Amino acid sequence: MEVTMAIGLAWVFGIVPVAIWLLLRWNDLWYGLSVKRRCSDTGTKLPPGYMGVPFLGEMLSFLWYFKFLRRPDDFIDSKQHKYGKGLGIYKTHLFGSPSIICCSPSFTKFIYQTEANFTMDWPTMDILGHHSSMNAQGTSHIRLKNFLTRAVNQPVALRRIATMVQPRVASALRSWAEKGTIIGYTEAKKVTLENIGKLLANIEPGTVLETLDKMIAGMFKGIRSHPINFPGTDYHYGVQCRKKATWIFREELERRKKKQVEGTNITNDVMDGLMTFKDDEGEQLDDMEVIDNIIGLLFGGYESTTIVLTWALYYLAKCPHVLRKLREEHMPFAKNKDGEFITSDEISKLKYTSKEPSKPGTFLAFGGGSRICAGNMLARLQIAIFIHHLATGYKWELVNPNAGVTYLPHPKPADGLEINISRL
Repeated sequence: MEVTMAIGLAWVFGIVPVAIWLLLRWNDLWYGLSVKRRCSDTGTKLPPGYMGVPFLGEMLSFLWYFKFLRRPDDFIDSKQHKYGKGLGIYKTHLFGSPSIICCSPSFTKFIYQTEANFTMDWPTMDILGHHSSMNAQGTSHIRLKNFLTRAVNQPVALRRIATMVQPRVASALRSWAEKGTIIGYTEAKKVTLENIGKLLANIEPGTVLETLDKMIAGMFKGIRSHPINFPGTDYHYGVQCRKKATWIFREELERRKKKQVEGTNITNDVMDGLMTFKDDEGEQLDDMEVIDNIIGLLFGGYESTTIVLTWALYYLAKCPHVLRKLREEHMPFAKNKDGEFITSDEISKLKYTSKEPSKPGTFLAFGGGSRICAGNMLARLQIAIFIHHLATGYKWELVNPNAGVTYLPHPKPADGLEINISRL
């Protein structure tokens, strides 16, 4: 009996604590030793931080701060408090991958400028595609980005896009005012999707666009989830949504090929441009390159623009002095239009509207270096057009000014931004 008790005490006070310690430190030991072995000649070390337990990493802590407490800054603050605020770079393990959190402009700039030293691991290729410009590297990335920049970011393209998107924006705002009370996020999402669907592949409102809306939402869930491709998981659902979106655009691609043979397909949208694009060596994109990049543009330009428009409505309602300055800048253009829409050239003259933080290198919404968003000017244009029509024709107020914020998969007001809106 004494022997049995001794063994039990050994387990409780010896083996169990060691096992718990190993469990809590396994990721740090595993990845730390791996880096030490690979980089023994250079003496490279991982930054300070904690990589959590096997498989989960720090996901439970991440979800605790982001989803349950709704205080995401505390996740970073806890690391700064423990390892030093001035450092600005910490190791962790999130979404199934060992990761480095970079929270200083200088480190972020360094990463953007040395992109060639990194391999693309996120966003996952299973969801965004191997040939998407987001995942392409080297000459392939340069080749794709050059076309995308010409298609949606050059002055000629922006003038055409400004003319195309404004009728829907103006019509949507009139509809909002007629309803009186709306959910800002839902309505902004609808008009953004209609405009980007038209711009990318000439898709009009209807069943196809509604299906794509659901597929993109599923892909976002998959991107922001643990990468476990097993039925019932968000990641698996995201992969299935990607397959359905691929099928939709493959059908459209085949339809256009037939029209091209007949000489009757001239839509002048981005998909047509991708299909006919030739690089400096005269090579064209294959079908999957076209499909991956159309889906990538839809994925990258749809939800992000919707979120910005939602927060624009929120903060302009909260900051009437800013809205007043915007009206002062925009009203002269609206009064001189005589029924015509504002142009992209005029929007470029709106200095207050396009004002960025005064400290250089801190506004990184569009990334930087060779990975800077190929459609950043398109996004700015769409947002500026929305603000122009909103500021010059409407007034609104928040129904729930203290609704709070949900942070996953992207930050937005907890009530979806319910507002009362009417004509000026």
